[in-house]
Amino acid sequence: MSIAEARKCNVLIVPMVVIMGTMIGWPLLQTFFLSFTDTTLMGLEPAGFVGWQNFVDAFHDDGFLSSLKVSLLFALVVVTSEMVLGTSVGLLVHQPFIGRSLVRALLILPWAVPTVVNAIMWRLIYNPEYGALNSLLFQLGIMKEYTSWLSNADRALPSIMFADVWKNFSLVALITLSALQTLPLSQIEAAKIDGAGAGQRFFYITLPHIIPSLQVALVLRIIETVKVFDIIYIMTKGGPANKTRSGSIFVYQEAFTNSRMGSGSAFAIIMVALIMILICMYLRVLTTKRSS
Repeated sequence: MSIAEARKCNVLIVPMVVIMGTMIGWPLLQTFFLSFTDTTLMGLEPAGFVGWQNFVDAFHDDGFLSSLKVSLLFALVVVTSEMVLGTSVGLLVHQPFIGRSLVRALLILPWAVPTVVNAIMWRLIYNPEYGALNSLLFQLGIMKEYTSWLSNADRALPSIMFADVWKNFSLVALITLSALQTLPLSQIEAAKIDGAGAGQRFFYITLPHIIPSLQVALVLRIIETVKVFDIIYIMTKGGPANKTRSGSIFVYQEAFTNSRMGSGSAFAIIMVALIMILICMYLRVLTTKRSS
């Protein structure tokens, strides 16, 4: 590329940089500035500079630390379940069987459902009075009486996790299936001729081939689940007894419910820093994949 062409490319990028800086950079800088103040949402009193006090208070706030634990637990359980279930389904639909094309087409439906719709749908399924889950378990004799899934402190978070896994496992399955499409059949046939069993073919040929794609899916899903907000807020609003309150919901409540924009911004900056670490992991995975 010549110098003139390079300059032309830089000029064409300028509008995108300006838009990105305006839409993302400026709110982020403003949030960073607010995190060093005691600004309130109503702004009835002049905001004062408090330095790093909001950040120090954040690491001594039991509510914030508890919400971070909920976020990390949610990410751990949901991502692990999605990776295991999604990979298994991807391997299954890769095999030849009657109706395979229809099953592959249906596989994308859960992932295509908007998160809001998915949350409302599962709220109806979990409804303690007329929900389909209670009715099914009662008819099968597994339960003797209807139960409240989202109002029970011990069952609320697992119920939300299940709803999120149902929606997103198909994404991992589709990524696995796309990786399997590029696996040369000659390698499998050669392994069969050499006497390799099904387990050996999977662990020494199939799994190493799909791992780079699974790594990308893994990091992307970790980022999405750590900053989870919508599905939890719609289903329980962080209750009962804050047992499902994630870090993002805590930031929202601190800033807009408690009207403490300063400390809420500090909590948000900490969440952003945590997510940035995960993004660095994602970029490292991509770099490793390209070099390999």
